[in-house]
Amino acid sequence: MKIFLLKKRTIFIFFTFFILFIFSICYFSRSILLASNIDTKKVSSEFINNINNIFNSNKKVAYLTFDDGPSPSVTPKILDILKEENIKATFFVIGKKVDEHPEIVNRAYKEGHYIANHSYSHNNSILYKDTSSFTSEIQKTDLAIGNATGIKDYCSHVFRFPNGFMSNVYKDKKNEYVKLLPNIDYTYIDWNALNKDSEKKYTQKQLLDNLISSSKDKNTLVILMHDTKDVNDSSLVLKDSINYLKSQGYVFKNFYDINN
Repeated sequence: MKIFLLKKRTIFIFFTFFILFIFSICYFSRSILLASNIDTKKVSSEFINNINNIFNSNKKVAYLTFDDGPSPSVTPKILDILKEENIKATFFVIGKKVDEHPEIVNRAYKEGHYIANHSYSHNNSILYKDTSSFTSEIQKTDLAIGNATGIKDYCSHVFRFPNGFMSNVYKDKKNEYVKLLPNIDYTYIDWNALNKDSEKKYTQKQLLDNLISSSKDKNTLVILMHDTKDVNDSSLVLKDSINYLKSQGYVFKNFYDINN
């Protein structure tokens, strides 16, 4: 009788681990498939359309986005916090910094974060020199990301203009060059909430208050922060920001979830 019970328990444990193993394989395969369907040169029109209409949703979704990295002093700290909180974000990277710190981008990609495009130089005089230079800045950044992640023909499909498309900096050029984005399978996105971490020096409380104020009475949020410490270090207020957004009922997603 004891032998029978022992065998029964062993079979149950084995069966449980087998089910968990199969589930893990399926989940991992789905994640890889999802990434591979988006990160290559061709992407669905549905994805582009949903990016373009992201602010029209009535769902309480928060997309954390970080610009101007990677930086060895801040990006790993942000990745640690996001991992601890089980949140996936979107990083708008500068191509030349990707070439300098490919291991950080590789880590972010492997941990499920969306690696998006913020130009190669982040230098307006280069970016807007002519149409060829504009597209080259985007394509060179994709090449740098592809080299860092090991993804051949990487294309993020999502571009963020330095200073944002909405700003008046080089506005005429932006209005002209934005029409080139569909030709390279791209769209662009700005933000509708921010903590103003790149504008001037703030205390951690002020950074959080800026986020609270800018996100008030909004459903879907695309939140601008920076993973550098050129002015402020947003990693120091990231946990408090996440806790506040959770308290307001927001669900966290990144651009891999854009079709869901």
